[in-house]
Amino acid sequence: MIIKDSHIPIYFQLEMEIKEIVKGLNPGDPISSEREFSEKYDISRMTVRQAINNLVNEGILVRKRGKGTFVAEQKVEQPLSGLTSFSEDMRSRGLKPLTKILSFQQISSDKNIAAKLKITEGVPVYEVSRLRLADESPMALEISYLPANIITDLTENTVHASLYEYIENELNLKISHATQTLESSLAQKSECSILQIEEGDPVLLIERFSYLQNGEAFEYVKSIYRGDRYKFVIDMKR
Repeated sequence: MIIKDSHIPIYFQLEMEIKEIVKGLNPGDPISSEREFSEKYDISRMTVRQAINNLVNEGILVRKRGKGTFVAEQKVEQPLSGLTSFSEDMRSRGLKPLTKILSFQQISSDKNIAAKLKITEGVPVYEVSRLRLADESPMALEISYLPANIITDLTENTVHASLYEYIENELNLKISHATQTLESSLAQKSECSILQIEEGDPVLLIERFSYLQNGEAFEYVKSIYRGDRYKFVIDMKR
């Protein structure tokens, strides 16, 4: 119900109305069009558009060009304190992690990869491209580089499971910490079919360097996370 003479802005009242509607829907379900909301509540389409845009920005709704507006999938939150693997992270949230290996090979490190891992150019590294899924929904595309002289006997079967568990439990190496950078970007055409998104959709670009307790870098990862399914949370103390 919209009360037009209320001190509460009409667009905000409509947001509350749509949130109630969404409670009875499932992720992926369509909502009414701007025109339908405008006619139902006798308000301007500009007001409707503002309300829907706000809910899109909140991650409650998602727009699909040429198709309409839909209930968004719930975003997975990952705290930026502590180093966990994707599999560990998903299990802790009650989600079923799944990894699809897109490519697995051992290559000679080029100048760029060698510099990032602080190894001599030409030293063999494993290059692993993986699609990360939670409850069978694509979440991220990851390309990892691991020095073969540190992470030994790595196989495609191993990386189907948790890589960090293999490193700590099978290789008996102690993982210490990682440094990670994040930046926003737009999905490129080559990533869209893999992540089931459209070109230009928001994504998070993440670059991570992981280290063992002895200070050696054992992993360099470039990741592309779906912006509509993932968000990072920072707990800040004074």
